[in-house]
Amino acid sequence: MTKKTRRIDYWRDPEAPKPTSRKASASVFVQDERGRVLMLRRTDNDLWTIPTGGVRKGETVAEAGVRECREETGLDIEVTGLVGVFSSPDHVIVYMHGKKVDEVRQPINLCLRGRIVGGEIQPEPTEAQEVRWVEPEKLSGYNIHPAIRLRIEHGLHGTDPYIG
Repeated sequence: MTKKTRRIDYWRDPEAPKPTSRKASASVFVQDERGRVLMLRRTDNDLWTIPTGGVRKGETVAEAGVRECREETGLDIEVTGLVGVFSSPDHVIVYMHGKKVDEVRQPINLCLRGRIVGGEIQPEPTEAQEVRWVEPEKLSGYNIHPAIRLRIEHGLHGTDPYIG
């Protein structure tokens, strides 16, 4: 039996472990025709997030965003723009199997804008406990990591891509 991966996110925490890697990831900020935000609850830390995942060798950032959205939510998107580049050293992620630390990552995330072009909500059980559309005014009631909340805020209110 394989042990489940656990993820611990740190934000502006002086006690956070020092990063051992720096990797690119893609996330997608998607709203429906009513302005609701596509959200999912992660299986590895129980936090709410937008579709997000690592960029694999041989794929573009846009391809990674499309793939991750499909894998995590069952929905197909097309990329329509850039929310921003989020690379703050304030965000550190620890990945663990059992009590063993596998990696301490400082992410570089490219958050893309996307729109639904097909599929239906069907969470992948290893990726998402649930997927739902959330009205922006109700996001404050969700347990969302500050680094993800920053992406969402720029997706909702930013006019130019965020670079930080």
